[in-house]
Parts: sequence; structure tokens; C-alpha cells
Amino acid sequence: MMGNLIERVFETPAGEIHCWVSSRRIDGPNIVFLPGLTADHRLFDEQVRYFEGKANCLVWDPPSHGASRPFELTWSMDDLVDWLSAIIEAEAFARPVLVGQSMGGYVAQSYMERNPGVASGFISIDSAPLNRSYFANWELAFLKHTHAMYSSIPWSLLLKWGSNGCSTTEHGRALMREMMEGYQKAEYVDLAAHGYYVLATAVEKSQGSEIACPAVLICGAKDGAGSSKRYNKAWAQKTKLPLIWIEGAGHNSNTDAPDQVNLIIDDLLRKVESHECGLQRAPRCCLLMEGGRPSFF
Repeated sequence: MMGNLIERVFETPAGEIHCWVSSRRIDGPNIVFLPGLTADHRLFDEQVRYFEGKANCLVWDPPSHGASRPFELTWSMDDLVDWLSAIIEAEAFARPVLVGQSMGGYVAQSYMERNPGVASGFISIDSAPLNRSYFANWELAFLKHTHAMYSSIPWSLLLKWGSNGCSTTEHGRALMREMMEGYQKAEYVDLAAHGYYVLATAVEKSQGSEIACPAVLICGAKDGAGSSKRYNKAWAQKTKLPLIWIEGAGHNSNTDAPDQVNLIIDDLLRKVESHECGLQRAPRCCLLMEGGRPSFF
């Protein structure tokens, strides 16, 4: 149990998915936190701690990650979305605000694409658009063939490069290393390679869809993971979504600068509340005209 969150176990034919959800529900927003590839629920410890009592929180260990093991390494992006949708429905997390870091941001976008109008808000943390037009052919080809590269690197170096490459702070690096050390090298390599393959395949299939809810893009100014900064600049320019750079932060902005990221999420929640109230006040159907004015139900 993390704070006031209780652990739930969701059964699938491929294995068990573990998630943590607020034990005491409040009349407030529902936030779903989605960690990135090889990370687990601990990535969002600082966010859960901040938002407990202000919102209902749900965070999962994705399939094959953390406590959600053993789990068959055969899942696709569609599988992740199917299971996430079932969990959100089972936990009655209506109109969720999706907060996805890296791979979690792609999962959130795929969820919104498959379930249009369900999410009430979206925050991308060091992720990128799930849209084929942003990616070069060589990038997708590389993502599909990473297993040999990872396998060739000694585990001690993978641990060092993985933790230092994701974070710029002592806390963030220690947390990433702790999560990585939960795997054996072969298991970590298999998971990372499979995740990248799933991502490339999902990108190839997706033409992207408009994000129709309040949203914000967050990116660490020192994010050195792939082409994350380039993707976010292009994403913001094309969609006009607000892009906030986190000075001094790496790929795991929410662990490098948790206070700043928490305030950004808090601000989005206020925009979501205003947006939702506007939707509730908006008339749904015009019945007839009365005295020159429309009558609605």
C-alpha cells in the first residue's frame, strides 16, 4: 500500500496486472498515472503523495513491469489499452485525467484514440505524439531491432546508463536504478526490446487524432532520450498544445522536478473542472423555437 492507496489485482489470460487506487474516494477528479517503459508505479510517488486528498488516484505497474510479473511478453498496444480500459471501468474512474510518462504517454494517446470523449484531460511527460507523420523510417526500423544492442551491453553499464540517462538528479537516478534492479538483465532486455517494438508498430498504424480535452505537454530541457525534445517541439507547433519545458530536468521530469510538475498537473485540473462545467451547462439538443429563442432538453 502506498499512502492511502490500496493494491488491486486484475486478472488477464496473460498474467496479473497490479495497480494501486485511492482507498477513500472523494468528490474530485480521477487521475490515472501511466509509467514509462521498464518503470513502475514508484515513478509517480511524488505525484500520488501530492494529490492524495485532492483527487482520486490510480497508478499501475504495466504488464511485465514491477509487480505485474510474471506476464507473457506477447502484449500489443491494443492489449494494453483493452486492459487499462477494463481497469478504469472496474474502478469507476469516470472521465479520467491521463498522466503518461514516455511510453505511458503513448498508451494514454492510444486509449483516447480508442475511447474518444472519455478522458477529461491529458498530460504528456517526456513522451511524443502517437502519429506516423512525426517519425522517420529509420527511427521506426531502429525501434524494432534493439534487442541485440541491449544484449551486448554489460548489465552494470545498462544500470548506469539507464538511470543517468533518464534523470539529472540524485533522487531521480536512484529511483530509476532501483526500478531497473528489480529485473534480471535478460528480463530487462527482453522487456525493453519488446516495448520498443510495440511502440514502433503502434506508431505505424496510427495517423493520430485530435486531443479533444484540455492537455499540456511537458518535456525536460535536458531530456536526452532519443528525439524527445524534437518530437515535442514539432507536436506543440502542429497542434498548438501548450509545451512546458522543465529546466534542468531529464527524461523523467516528474522525478527530477516533482514540485513544478505537480503544479502543472494542478493547473490542468482546474482547466478540466472549468471545461467539464461548461460541458454540463451546454444544451445537448434543440427541440423547438419559442418566441424566437431555442428550447433545449
